[in-house]
Amino acid sequence: MSDSTATQTVEVVEESQSDVHALAHVDQYLAIGKESGASDIHLSVNVQPTWRRFGTLEPIWLQADKLSATDTERLAMGFLNDAQKKLLADRGDVDFAYSNESGRYRTSVVRHRLGYDLVFRIIQTNVRTMDELGLPPQLKMLTQYQNGLVLVTGSVGSGKSTTLAALVEEVNRTRHEHIITLEDPIEYLFTPHGCQVNQREVHTHTESFGAALRGALREDPDVIMVGEMRDLETISLAITASETGHLVLGTLHTGNAARTLDRLLDVFPVDQREQIRIMVSESLRGIISQQLVPRTDGSGRALAIEILMNTPAVANVIREAKTFMLPGIIQTGKKLGMKLMDDSLADLYLAGAITADEAVSRAEQKQQMKQLCGII
Repeated sequence: MSDSTATQTVEVVEESQSDVHALAHVDQYLAIGKESGASDIHLSVNVQPTWRRFGTLEPIWLQADKLSATDTERLAMGFLNDAQKKLLADRGDVDFAYSNESGRYRTSVVRHRLGYDLVFRIIQTNVRTMDELGLPPQLKMLTQYQNGLVLVTGSVGSGKSTTLAALVEEVNRTRHEHIITLEDPIEYLFTPHGCQVNQREVHTHTESFGAALRGALREDPDVIMVGEMRDLETISLAITASETGHLVLGTLHTGNAARTLDRLLDVFPVDQREQIRIMVSESLRGIISQQLVPRTDGSGRALAIEILMNTPAVANVIREAKTFMLPGIIQTGKKLGMKLMDDSLADLYLAGAITADEAVSRAEQKQQMKQLCGII
């Protein structure tokens, strides 16, 4: 859907439903959100139905009624199956992938002081290629390794899953191997091209990322995609797999390359870190850190990206635990395809894609960015 069409749809929705009462089923909210280009739908107690569109959280309809505890409970019980209702009652929250005629949604339902809240992430089910996403061409090099570790990092909602899916799709289209994806939940559905692709969902097909990763190593994989490297066991197994002849693609919730490596190493006990640093220095292939920044014209979000490629200098810094030196190495490694986040933000600002305020607020070196943007 084009941006102009999405805008027209929003205007029609606002004009035709200026005084909106709670809709009958979550599918109705989801259809409106997907048609209008939203990324998330929030249905919360004492709040108007809300969406996140182009990075901004706002009411779907300005004159809509606030949802009551009865409304959100009715909406939740209207689409959860019996097993999910039991889990919600026993644990107080449930996360899963929900599918209907209009698409797939990463779903979270939680119980809290006021009642039930429902949040849906709209999954764009068609897997876009790296070229379609506008990812730098040098990133295709990272999909050509036979082994090693490639990390895609960023905050929640920064497009990590989309980039990771594009990397997997590049492998799928250019190689003839076995890909296993481990996800929570499964988002993009891959159609096998040159590769055999098996997708497993945590809590549905396996109890944890760690258990799934241990199982994957016995299934003759060539490429393993780990949806989230969130604990010591998963990170340790991923590093081991990357050293034993597998290309491992994973994500972390970190903002840049230096913090990614610090996070990766800090989960290990102190007496193991020296050995792990050596392993990572040898197995790391690259780190992609990204942000999605609202565009100046309000038409969507622009991708700001930091790229680290492993080189002898990078490997030496990792071994010696001097990750604070990485920005300088990235700065001098532009010919090798590396790029700092601040340089990416500066390029977007100079191209008129994002505002000075956005560039400064997201920059690491804020004073330098202020000078670039002419802010005193």
